Amino acid sequence: MSDAALDVVEFVLTTSVYSDDRTLDENDLPPSYRRVFWTGGSDESEDDDDDSRTRGGITRPLSATNTTARQATDVDRPWEAVSGLMFTDRDEFSGTITFTEEGMAEQWYLDRTDDERLLENPTLAKHFAEHDEYDVDVSHEAARERNRPIQADRVWIDGLLEEYFDEEDDEEMLDLVDVRAPEEVDVTLDDLVLTAGQEAEIDKIAKAIEHRDYLAEIGLREIGKLLFVGPPGTGKTSTAQALAQDMDLPFVEVKLSMITSQYLGETAKNVDKTFEVAKRLSPCILFIDEFDFVAKTRRSDEHAALKRAVNTLLKSIDNISLIQDDVLLIGATNHPDQLDAAAWRRFDEIVNFPKPDYNMRADILRVITRQMRIDEFDPELIADATEGMTGSDLRMVLREAVLEALTEDRTMLTQEDLLNAVEEFEERDNLKNMDMIDGDHDALVAGGDVDGSGDDHGHDHDHDH
Repeated sequence: MSDAALDVVEFVLTTSVYSDDRTLDENDLPPSYRRVFWTGGSDESEDDDDDSRTRGGITRPLSATNTTARQATDVDRPWEAVSGLMFTDRDEFSGTITFTEEGMAEQWYLDRTDDERLLENPTLAKHFAEHDEYDVDVSHEAARERNRPIQADRVWIDGLLEEYFDEEDDEEMLDLVDVRAPEEVDVTLDDLVLTAGQEAEIDKIAKAIEHRDYLAEIGLREIGKLLFVGPPGTGKTSTAQALAQDMDLPFVEVKLSMITSQYLGETAKNVDKTFEVAKRLSPCILFIDEFDFVAKTRRSDEHAALKRAVNTLLKSIDNISLIQDDVLLIGATNHPDQLDAAAWRRFDEIVNFPKPDYNMRADILRVITRQMRIDEFDPELIADATEGMTGSDLRMVLREAVLEALTEDRTMLTQEDLLNAVEEFEERDNLKNMDMIDGDHDALVAGGDVDGSGDDHGHDHDHDH
C-alpha cells in the first residue's frame, strides 16, 4: 500500500478522533491539519475563554473531504488513494471520506506506522496510548511537547494581527514590523557555521527559554536581551531567524530606520505599539536591526519627535522581559563603535559576529555546497583564496560560479569555476569601493552600485553561514 494511502487514513482517523474527544485542543493537531481547519472572524471558541488572545479557531466536527485531505496531506487524489480499502466509504453528495469499520482502520494504520510517526500527531498518540489493546510506546505529553504550538502558526498570527490592528491609523505600523511564522523561515541552526562563543550563547538562551518559570521563581529577570555585533554578511539576521525556526517562535523584525519615514505620523506611538505586538505574539523573538541608529539619533540635531521615538524605544526595551513577557529581544548592529553607554547597558549579553577565519570559511563552503556537484572539490583551497570574505560573500561567489557554468550548459562545477568566481567577486568589490571617475555618479557596475551605498543594509539577510 502506498504512502499516500497511509497519509490519507491518518488524516481521516485524526479528524474522527478529534471530533469525538472534547479534551483535545488545537495544539493536538499537526500544523498542516490546523491550517486547513482554522477559521477566522469573530467565531466564539468552544470554551468561551476570556483569556483567548485572538479571534478564530477550529470548530468541531472536522470534515475529511477530498479537498481538506488534499490540503492537509498534499496527496493529489485522496479518495483514489484509499478507495480500495475495505473499511473506507465516501458520501457522493458531500464528498466526505469516512470509515465503515473504525477499529479495522485503526489496526491497519498501526500495522504500517511506528512510534516516531505517532509522536508527530498528539491526537492519535493520546487515542492509542489510552487503549490497552494497542501496543504503542508513546505518550500524549511527549507528542504535545514535540508538536509546534498554535501560537507559531501563520493563521494564528494573522488572526491576532487582524484583531489588534483594528483602526485605520494602525495600518502604518505594519511598515515598522515584519512578522514571520517559524514555518516561513528557511534557515535552521544546522545550516549555520557558528563560533564556539556564538554556540555557547545560543545554548544559554535556549536553556533560559526552556526554564523561564524557574528563572522567574528565583527572581532572575534581567535575562534575554542579546546584542549581535559584527560586519554585514556575518550571519546576525540569519542566526536570529534560525533561532525562531528551531524554537518554533514567531519572528518579529523591527525596521528601525523606518522610524524616519515620512509616511509615519506618531512615531513614538508606533514604536510603543511594536512592543505591544511582540508581547501579544509571545512567546516570540523580537529582532531590532540597525541598532546604531539609536545612538546616532540621540547625538544628532534631529527633529524632537524623532528623539521622542528613540527614547520610547529605549524605555520599551527596559520594560520588556523574556521571563515576564516571553519575548526574546535581539538587537543587531554593524557599527558597535557608534553605540553609546545608554544603548550598551540595555543588553545582558553581547554576541560577536566576526568575519570567518580560514577554518570557518572552509566549513561554510561545505555547508552551502551540499546540494552542488563539484569535481574534486577542495574547500580548504577556496577558503585560502577568500581571506577577508564573509559568509554572505562566499554565497555570492558560489552563485557566480553556478551561473557561469550554466552559460556553458554545465551543472557540474570545477575548482577552476570557483577560483574564477572568487577573482570576479574581488574585481567587482574593488570597483564598488573606487572613487567615481570624472564625477559620473550615476555609473553602475554589474551586480551593484559603484559607490557601495547599500553595504550597510541587508547583507545579513543572506543565509550566509
